[in-house]
Amino acid sequence: MKPILLLPLLAAALCAQDTRHVTEPSIPPACATLDAQLTFEAINAGENILDTERIQKAMDSCGQGKAVVLKISGANNAFLTGPLQLRAGVTLVVDQGATLFASRNPRLYDTTPGVCGTITQKGHGCKAMLNGEGVSGAGVMGDGTIDGRGGAKIMGQNITWWDLAEQARKGGTQNNPRILILDHCDNFTLYRITLKDSPNFHVSYNFGNGFTVWGVKINCPHNARNTDGIDPGNSRNVTITHCFIHTGDDHVALKAGLPGPTTQMTIVHNHFYTGHGMSIGSETAGGASAILVSDLSIDGADNGLRIKSNSYKGGVVKDIVYDRVCIRDTRNPIYMDSDYEHGGRDGKLLPQFTGIVLNNVRILDGGKLTLQGFDAAHKLAMTFFNVTLADPARIKVLAEHADLKLGGGSTDFHPTGDDVHVTDNKSKGNANACEGMFVPFPGKISVKE
Repeated sequence: MKPILLLPLLAAALCAQDTRHVTEPSIPPACATLDAQLTFEAINAGENILDTERIQKAMDSCGQGKAVVLKISGANNAFLTGPLQLRAGVTLVVDQGATLFASRNPRLYDTTPGVCGTITQKGHGCKAMLNGEGVSGAGVMGDGTIDGRGGAKIMGQNITWWDLAEQARKGGTQNNPRILILDHCDNFTLYRITLKDSPNFHVSYNFGNGFTVWGVKINCPHNARNTDGIDPGNSRNVTITHCFIHTGDDHVALKAGLPGPTTQMTIVHNHFYTGHGMSIGSETAGGASAILVSDLSIDGADNGLRIKSNSYKGGVVKDIVYDRVCIRDTRNPIYMDSDYEHGGRDGKLLPQFTGIVLNNVRILDGGKLTLQGFDAAHKLAMTFFNVTLADPARIKVLAEHADLKLGGGSTDFHPTGDDVHVTDNKSKGNANACEGMFVPFPGKISVKE
């Protein structure tokens, strides 16, 4: 006889995911091929030649369903650009061996004259390196690299983009460009590309329906502030799969601010390294639901599985399934935080995390589990089935305002705390062995100097 929790778990997993049938993308045929005219050494020596105009011209004249290809030419393997505007139905391909570098000139990225490369209260003073607005059916692909040069000095200043982010800890917000900002871009695809050293978030995707990220590598130092990997927000039908993410902030952060919703997302077959976790929030006022995270390794991160919000950003997060997840060398393997950044209890947008399911999750060493509902009326509701602590003595559990269901014989912890209710059905299960789950990051890890 099947355990009593198994059927609800299966039903939840089937409902919580991208509704599309997603298959591996393919690179479209080329409408134009551009040869590299630069080397990395030449770019470092001075930014005398920009490729912005010729890349933009090629994309503007390309037919839908075709690609503009950037490729090496002899010893020349580099392109240098300011902001580019992506076009509907057109794919930008960076071919193997080629790198598209971001210019360090902040004036090229200004949304308001003189603001990019400074600290202000509101931020958002820079265009991205690659910008999409209302662009459907487009993509960025290839086996080459897009390098945001976050560790390079801002032109005209004696600090790097990441230095500016560190200075903003004292107050205000750094105005740093991102590699990709995609707004209202339905059916957008990132495929096989390597994204490296963004000055800020690597990928921001908002208000879209249909976003596929397949086989992408993101490589950024662990101490580069606010360098999120992939942040889909207020969108639906998103799949992130077969990716490797090493970064200085959230690996993936599903944003769900107003007006929302953020729903129907699948994050499967991925490997995460340093960073701040597989996150939902902190903005959840628009509602986040129907999300499946499966076949994930988290290795050497600050946080593992994290949902974060507070009384000024909160809303309902529900129907979230984590299945077959292996976590090691991570300070906070499970982090359900209803008072993120200690926002206090005075706000009117109260967070509630409910219908959160963990199935076949294994934590291989120590760390802290935070299971924090907001209050008695907004409790954390979670189910644990086959959740294994390899070394329970090294795990600290903080729980409050929580209704927790335990199942599977390998669930070997029993949280206690203020307003915590635990139901354990004593059913049997098989622990996730995590065999073959942890693999090295492919390539050389980026280091902040």
